Amino acid sequence: MRDAEQTVGNLIDKQSVSFISSVDADGFPNTKAMLPPRKREGIKVFYFTTNTSSMRVSQFMANPNACIYFCDKRFFRGVMLVGAVEVLHDSKSKEMIWRDGDTMYYSKGVTDSDYCVLKFTAHKGRIYGNFKSEDFLV
Repeated sequence: MRDAEQTVGNLIDKQSVSFISSVDADGFPNTKAMLPPRKREGIKVFYFTTNTSSMRVSQFMANPNACIYFCDKRFFRGVMLVGAVEVLHDSKSKEMIWRDGDTMYYSKGVTDSDYCVLKFTAHKGRIYGNFKSEDFLV
């Protein structure tokens, strides 16, 4: 795909919802809607906030294989990125993506033990638009 980073990046930046998939203990995919990533480095690395106590964190700790998906429903376009998730608990990562108002989710602030960061690193992707799909490497 020509200029995948710009095309995919623009699509991602305009979405208010993202979808993340983990793998459960029986090997089945589990998908959930999340807020968009707090930070991204090109289309390779994405950072999300979540609760340490969540089922998703347990699944990523057992199996880091993951997928994230972004959908532009207005133009019926979407992009899937496949890769792996690291669960980060270090203060530098937590502070990097912390925002005012996050105490609504993590009452003890940036040091809340139930607050962690999901770092997703993409390996490959697939984009859909204009009635066709195309695979690309990240």
